[in-house]
Amino acid sequence: MAETTRPHVLRLLVISTMALAVSLTASGCVTSEPSAAPDTAAAEDSEEATMPDLFAKRVNIGDGRSMYIECRGEGTPTVLLLSGGGTASDLWHAADQIGPKVYPEVGTFTRVCAYDRPGAPHLDGELSRSDPVPQPTTPQNGADDLTALLAAVDIEGPYVLAAHSFSGNIARVFAADHPDQVEGIVFIDVLTPELRAQMTPEQWAIWTFANARPAEAIAEYPALERQDFDESLDQVEAAAPLGQMPVVVLTASVKFAELVPKYIDDGIVPASIPRDFGTLIDTTNAAAQRELAALVPGSVHITDTNSGHNIMVENAPLVIQSIRDVVDAVRAGKLSMTGD
Repeated sequence: MAETTRPHVLRLLVISTMALAVSLTASGCVTSEPSAAPDTAAAEDSEEATMPDLFAKRVNIGDGRSMYIECRGEGTPTVLLLSGGGTASDLWHAADQIGPKVYPEVGTFTRVCAYDRPGAPHLDGELSRSDPVPQPTTPQNGADDLTALLAAVDIEGPYVLAAHSFSGNIARVFAADHPDQVEGIVFIDVLTPELRAQMTPEQWAIWTFANARPAEAIAEYPALERQDFDESLDQVEAAAPLGQMPVVVLTASVKFAELVPKYIDDGIVPASIPRDFGTLIDTTNAAAQRELAALVPGSVHITDTNSGHNIMVENAPLVIQSIRDVVDAVRAGKLSMTGD
């Protein structure tokens, strides 16, 4: 693909995947107050330099494929940062993150790793540094790739997963596959099977249509990561339930009742989408996020995130603190965020 086409693909990705697709979310009240945000007065300018990567490289995961992974910091559990659909490892240290950047900051208190999934471009338009695979992909594909990648770099558990958007489904399948290794999860405005369950088949059909990859983006980057939403959510529903562990659920505060009409007017989503569809999304996703938090007793659910979908960009201190809280709970031997 020509270099000049990358910004166009990126524009479509940022709009559909990170602003609307896979998570058009909002909720009504704070289920639990967040912990105090870390002191951000420390030098953001020096954070990248003071904690160099342990490694940042492509590694052979078998079957003639290589994937990119970067890790830094020391200690356990290892935090694995799972980017949302169509976004790569740079999401966790994006230039416009407000506050300290998630990836380097987490690396100051434990080992942390981020990676590129196949077909997931970077925010600057650089293509995924992991070899392409047939698309669409599934949460099980993502979990299998992550398993192979961690084995290739010899990083064993225990793990704490921090998963954004669609990758919340990868996290749930990976946790089901490795129940003795995954000891905590931070869900960051994730898509869930519980959302589909809240909608009628007709409403869900509208949602999947609104969230489909634009044909122009696929034409420019045929390897672009994409999903069959029903197959993906079916896999999550068929997976073993989450075990008892410390869990934090972060839900975006944005109200899509106001945003969807603007997206339609701006041509971001098809004009055939009902203008009041955002109201439905606000209601059904609020219920779905509550159900997600209820899957593991003692979870903390934070809805007053002061952020849209990209909480790690718009409110990085909250994401960092949530990860730190789960890491601390795991180190203390706790099985939930609110109890022993």
